[in-house]
Amino acid sequence: MTTHPAPHALPHPGLADGPVYLDYNATTPVDPRVTEQMAAHLGALFGNPSSSHPYGERPRAALGHAREQVAALIGARPGEIVFTASGSETDLLALRGAVLAAGRPRPHVITQATEHPAILETCQVLQRLYGARVTVLPVGRDGLVDPAALAATLDEETVLVSVMAANNETGALQPLPELAALTHEHGALLHCDAAQTAGKIAVDVEALDVDLLTVVGHKMYAPKGIAALYVRDGVVLEPVVYGGGQERGLRAGTENAVLAAALGTAADLAAHDLADGEPARLAALRDDLHRRLSEHLPGRVHLNGPDRQRLPNTLNVSIDGVRGHDLLTAAPQLAASTGSACHSGTHTPSPVLTAMGLDAERALAAVRLSLGRWTTVADIDTAATALIKAAA
Repeated sequence: MTTHPAPHALPHPGLADGPVYLDYNATTPVDPRVTEQMAAHLGALFGNPSSSHPYGERPRAALGHAREQVAALIGARPGEIVFTASGSETDLLALRGAVLAAGRPRPHVITQATEHPAILETCQVLQRLYGARVTVLPVGRDGLVDPAALAATLDEETVLVSVMAANNETGALQPLPELAALTHEHGALLHCDAAQTAGKIAVDVEALDVDLLTVVGHKMYAPKGIAALYVRDGVVLEPVVYGGGQERGLRAGTENAVLAAALGTAADLAAHDLADGEPARLAALRDDLHRRLSEHLPGRVHLNGPDRQRLPNTLNVSIDGVRGHDLLTAAPQLAASTGSACHSGTHTPSPVLTAMGLDAERALAAVRLSLGRWTTVADIDTAATALIKAAA
């Protein structure tokens, strides 16, 4: 693998003059090394990868190399990687594809309450348009699914279980191997939305024993507009786009070799970061921020989600006496997010935190602070000082 400088030692032009960016779970800046690779490809990879003449050879080779890089990041084989245009499309291909391919008159789909809307809304559509029976499992106060709850729900009509690897708000890591074992005992497929996980911690599709897994470019320092679905060899899906047979016939349309190459480069960089100890670096910064908040605001800071079984970059806390959106408004030095939604000036609690059993007051107080490749010690100093002052 190519040697790369320490990621946090590389200045990012998009972050130079703005507030401290702690919203990496929403989207990541495009890594300049990915941008450089894209710029080199833009002119050279214009050919149609399906063309038999020399102008098709380079984009076809770039697609193949990108497939190898993404596969290597998640422990898959290159032929099991299907490129798509977004995480939402990828989830649609996995869920709709599996349900329609099953050929059951009333297929049973199981998911859980804190999934991304791309999953929950697709399940509703499968119910409305295709007669699917959908079960939404509850989660505990830590945001985790109890495997016993899944075991009690699986039946002979279950064709698919979809459970995310890590929650985008709390970072909670689901017990996927246990869920996979139960799912496969009933002959069903397991899909995992790993948008928040791939590149942040080690992901191995064989160890997780998943059949389908979603990877999203803009969550791992690639541009928006590119994603991928791992499809275990032998799994049959109904296509999401019909036509020329590209991407194993599952997603027709002339492939975007430039964006695929960008995702491949991002996957290669992420693999290097994982090997170089980036998760431990981010966890140390995250925990330092949490400690400072707790020490300066004693008794007021409450962690939302599990203490240990979560992503190393994610800190979701509620601070007594101040709502999340008011806290961030009073701390303009910081770019972060809350889980609440604002409709006509009225804020509603995060559905994720509500599903975890948090009351409205605590849910509305929540802020999500998510760290990433360019987060530094100085950033944590700035963030801690700003939040403590804003909450005082």
